[in-house]
Amino acid sequence: MPLAAAAQPARPNIVFILVDDLRFDELGCTGHPFAETPNVDRLAREGASFRNAFACTPLCSPSRATFLTGHYPRKTGIIDNTDRSPRSHQLVTWPRLLHEAGYETGFFGKWHMGVDDSPRPGFDHWVSFPGQGESMDPVFNVNGKTAPQKGYITDLLTDEALRFMQRRRSAPFCVYLSHKAIHPNITQAPDGSTNRPSTSDTFIPAPRHRELYKGKTPPRRPNYLKPPKGKAALERRIEGVEPLGPATGTDDETILNRMRMMKAIDESLGRLLKSLESAGQLDNTAVIFTSDHGYFYGEHCLGAERRLAYEEAIRIPLVARFPRAFTAGSRPEAFTLAVDIAPTCLSLAGVPVPAGLHGHSVTAPRPRESFLIEYYSDTVFKRIHRMGYEAVRTRRWKYIRYRDLVGMDELYDLAADPYELNNVAGSAPGDLAKMKSELERLRAELV
Repeated sequence: MPLAAAAQPARPNIVFILVDDLRFDELGCTGHPFAETPNVDRLAREGASFRNAFACTPLCSPSRATFLTGHYPRKTGIIDNTDRSPRSHQLVTWPRLLHEAGYETGFFGKWHMGVDDSPRPGFDHWVSFPGQGESMDPVFNVNGKTAPQKGYITDLLTDEALRFMQRRRSAPFCVYLSHKAIHPNITQAPDGSTNRPSTSDTFIPAPRHRELYKGKTPPRRPNYLKPPKGKAALERRIEGVEPLGPATGTDDETILNRMRMMKAIDESLGRLLKSLESAGQLDNTAVIFTSDHGYFYGEHCLGAERRLAYEEAIRIPLVARFPRAFTAGSRPEAFTLAVDIAPTCLSLAGVPVPAGLHGHSVTAPRPRESFLIEYYSDTVFKRIHRMGYEAVRTRRWKYIRYRDLVGMDELYDLAADPYELNNVAGSAPGDLAKMKSELERLRAELV
């Protein structure tokens, strides 16, 4: 069935696609040498690819709440991956505001602010699953009813989103497609703990992609398998935790399996674009593609992790296509944050942006000279225990202040040291003082 034309063509449809754990450098359009991502690459050719996009918190649940609300975790209350389901029902999300403004809204995929998969306010149609979900044969919650599935989760979520998009309607629609991929297949307890082994077979591609990239060697950054030196927080000896070294990095097969999972997401995007195109609705639809945060591939000997404030974890891909707002082939260089998604989508839809949001629409840029990253310590992974931090990044500098670790601050001159190998907190007192002051200024703004 073709998509029905919206009764108010001036009000665009919105399709927002969120990938789990996708790094900023894993797409053809962001420079990967052999990633097969033709549909995301098409978005970049026909829209904007934001070159300096960042998560505000490099952790799943807090980042998801930030995308939905336009607020940092300190405001949302979703500060970690433990079960915060009750609070997540209270969030005022941008799809909820679109719903109140007459949009027909659908959520598809991973909610992940706890294990509760029940429908959240503001969505006319709801398809989710408990916790992390399963890559194969998942069990969906469809509008409050249990619905066992057969097949690969990326394909199944896409099927559901397309059925919703292809309904006959007189109002514009909003699709929020939140993929499980490229997250590993793990079991999550209500407290957020997991049985997660760090092996490549936890990353499960669609059967049709299991041999994709066979024989390929993933590219590595210059800080790959460089043991942390001058990073006291990472050099700590923690009982039961293997010290960082070559054995703790991410192996090639894990990376290739993650890329294979990404292939199904790119195919999913292609199906969505084809459906919009067939209905004559492509240019009347804002399509936004991004990730909740990055992932370490052995940089600083870190593997199977994010959470920390280094570039590999905080940088994200962000690609958007909507001819009325984004120039084809443009590559905006301004700092763009996860908190900017909510006001951007509301602005595109012509819906008033609530006062007090921490972000602003990318369609009306207010250039940033710096931004805050925050992470609240949790007990899920021992290496990161008691490593809550606040960090500030400028074009040249990054300063990380650990809340509970005295004397372990880090400062990096990104112009001279883009891979964050040399902590100069002890040798650049003037610059350290300026970054501390900037951190306090940013903290004061986030009320």
